[in-house]
Amino acid sequence: MRKKEMIALLLAGGQGSRLGILTEKKAKPAVSFGGKYKIIDFPMSNCINSGIDTVGVLTQYEPLSLNRHIGIGIPWDLDRKSGGVTILAPHLRSETGAFYSGTADAIFQNMQYLESHNAENVLILSGDHIYKMDYARMLAFHKRNNADVTIAVLEVPMEEACRFGIMNTDVNHRIHSFEEKPENPVNNLASMGIYIFNCELLKEALHEDHKVHPDSDFGKHIIPMLIEKNKRLFAYRFNYYWKDVGTIESYWQSNMELVKTLPDLNLYEDFSKIYTSDEHQPPTYMGYSSEIQTSVVSEGCEIYGSVHHSILGADVFVDEGAVIRDSIIMDKCCIGKGAVIERAIIDSEASIGENVTIGFGENIPNELKPHVYDSGISVIGHLSVVPDNVNIGKNCVIYGDTKHSDYELKDGVLTLLSGGSVIIEGEGGL
Repeated sequence: MRKKEMIALLLAGGQGSRLGILTEKKAKPAVSFGGKYKIIDFPMSNCINSGIDTVGVLTQYEPLSLNRHIGIGIPWDLDRKSGGVTILAPHLRSETGAFYSGTADAIFQNMQYLESHNAENVLILSGDHIYKMDYARMLAFHKRNNADVTIAVLEVPMEEACRFGIMNTDVNHRIHSFEEKPENPVNNLASMGIYIFNCELLKEALHEDHKVHPDSDFGKHIIPMLIEKNKRLFAYRFNYYWKDVGTIESYWQSNMELVKTLPDLNLYEDFSKIYTSDEHQPPTYMGYSSEIQTSVVSEGCEIYGSVHHSILGADVFVDEGAVIRDSIIMDKCCIGKGAVIERAIIDSEASIGENVTIGFGENIPNELKPHVYDSGISVIGHLSVVPDNVNIGKNCVIYGDTKHSDYELKDGVLTLLSGGSVIIEGEGGL
């Protein structure tokens, strides 16, 4: 069998716990982004735009919606007899096998997939970052340096370097040391979690490390081990847009950046399109009294109210008198007459009643999860219902089919104060 130059393995099993209820019933890579996309669409599209036609997607946490979205890979031209896309879930092999317990362990458990494709190089990606990248350029850099491993790096602000894995390099970009979240970093070259490995070296390293670390991880174990063995590791600098949308605030902010006049991430370029599994929708309809300013509005929406500086997914209904500002409204949501929504994220198929207000009051962190909901953004979960005439503050969380009895009467108005939560028992968590 002729060797493929490079195949890709995409790690897409993460829960994304810092996204709170947005990942209650789906993996982080399956979360919507930019109105019509899923987060995983970005690395998937990067692969096909880079000429990579063999992609294994490693799933684990709540994989159903992700599996449905990927299907057989038609949107990315990956529905092929040879190569294409393959969903790789944790599985039992004789008396062994378990859930993935580390990034490298996930690859190790799919050694059979690696061996079946006989590739010279393996591209390992995270499925939960927003960026456009030509992996063919990174491969050319890898080959030019006769590298064993090439790691994509990004310069981050020095004050933020302690949050990343930092690569220390010489003048020829060769990596001589690696520090995982150092307290006092000496430089700001942060690993992006994008690796190109020589395939044979990768297999050897995975087998060796698995004997020592059942929770084998690339950053904690594999990379330091290979540096210690004096293997040829090189840092490939990436100088364009890249975002880890791992928190409520970063997710909201990266979506809001799309509505800028000249967004840093251009979704409209013909030569590097982002592809997605897209249902056919009718055109968007704007009523006589509607108003839309500086927003991204997807297909199939009906808008009779006002939308300002916001992202609307497909098939969203906005009734008369409703006002949406600085918010993300995902697909198939219904916003009732006279509702006023500010700085909120509303997950798919949620229903917001008439004269509801969301996003007002003091910026008090959430009482149950202050480390997740602390940036003034209130979040309404998938399929949730907010009844008519309810006032909701900042950093609030609502999940489930809520009733008037779930809210407190304040000055004659049913209210959920800033930092409050209404979670219907048995329907979800935070």
